[in-house]
Amino acid sequence: MTISSIVFILLFLGCTGFFAYKVKLILSNIRLGRDVDRSDNKGERWKTMARVALGQSKMTARPIAAVMHIFIYVAFIFTQIELIEIIMDGVTGHHRFFMEALGGLYTFIISLIEVLSLLALIATFTFLARRNLLKIPRFHKSEMTGWPKLDGNIILYLEFLLVMFIFTMNGTDEVLHLRGESHAAGSGGFGFALSSWMGPAFFGGMETSTLLLLERIGWWGHIVVVLGFITYLPFSKHLHIFWAFPNTYYSKLTKKGQFTNMESVTNEVKLMLDPNADPFAAPPVDENAGPPQRFGAKDVADLTWANIMNAYTCTECGRCTSECPANVTGKKLSPRKIMMDVRDRAEELGEFKRKNGVDQEDGKSLLGDYITEEEVWACTSCNACVQACPVNIDPLEIIIDLRRYLVMEESKLPSELAVMATNIENNQAPWQFSPADRLNWKDEA
Repeated sequence: MTISSIVFILLFLGCTGFFAYKVKLILSNIRLGRDVDRSDNKGERWKTMARVALGQSKMTARPIAAVMHIFIYVAFIFTQIELIEIIMDGVTGHHRFFMEALGGLYTFIISLIEVLSLLALIATFTFLARRNLLKIPRFHKSEMTGWPKLDGNIILYLEFLLVMFIFTMNGTDEVLHLRGESHAAGSGGFGFALSSWMGPAFFGGMETSTLLLLERIGWWGHIVVVLGFITYLPFSKHLHIFWAFPNTYYSKLTKKGQFTNMESVTNEVKLMLDPNADPFAAPPVDENAGPPQRFGAKDVADLTWANIMNAYTCTECGRCTSECPANVTGKKLSPRKIMMDVRDRAEELGEFKRKNGVDQEDGKSLLGDYITEEEVWACTSCNACVQACPVNIDPLEIIIDLRRYLVMEESKLPSELAVMATNIENNQAPWQFSPADRLNWKDEA
């Protein structure tokens, strides 16, 4: 085994091992949430995942962005074929491991990857322009400063480098193969769709020694960018390329606008409405029951694991915020920020509990330290954010649970809502008149 193969194996195992370790920590953060059963309707869930995550069906609402995203998405999928070959080459010390076995099919596959890589490069420049030159409002909200803005650009820089290394590798190798100097067996051109003419055009006048060096730079540069991306991924919103699939599978299948009732509250209401129930009877004691569930949510541990996974799946694209009527009219609420806050709080609380023990509390909470009451009450519950999200994230469910905590545990609600609630309790209507006056309108001329 050569020194090159040993270096490659150590680098590959180190980066993939670090990625697996970070994903394990993220899974432990997701498990901070309450349990919720999302195992029903498996057939419908597989269809939803295939349609939304794999088929990108909700991206089409914005055609230009959808086409550009599909260029990168499809290129990412097919480039994995070439990545498998590079891994095999790195481990075995061979060059173009599958070329001899696949023959003409190999030429077709690499040609397809080159075409897709060119389209991905076009999409990369388009997205860089959209984020940094066109000043699209949803990319310049208050929550998109600092790291979130940089994170959105880093992946595009890496994509640019990756494509450059691919074409450098293939282009120089094309010229080397024409000269019979390539690491791959045989001579004559490979016949790849783009590098067969780009190679001679850009590298044809170079010395063989220079070409050999550039080909190795392209090869190593390609794999180093990929491994660097894998290492960086757990810290980035781009982890959605993996989480999108389980997130859409476990997304809510109920109709939008259908809220989840708390079982304990539902049971109490049923007892109140049951004429045969004894209001003074003590409820049965369940010795195996844990501590009572909080009404609503104050911290991430009060949310469900599906809510926290939603947060890790968020792409920070801002479609939810751009569709939110509260945000459009100048309110403080941004559904994207809600999801980013949940993720940041889960990271903070998870790290604290790993260092200090699972039963310890850090004295902070999602509501108050991350999300303000003003944001929570600005929501109109219209579900526009849920409809707009390309990966079926549900910010509204989190907002409703935060409101539920404020009302049921803190007795806090805006004065306008307090008056309305009092009127409903006393008058069976939101307005301040007696039930006997409710039909007076029919007597008006």
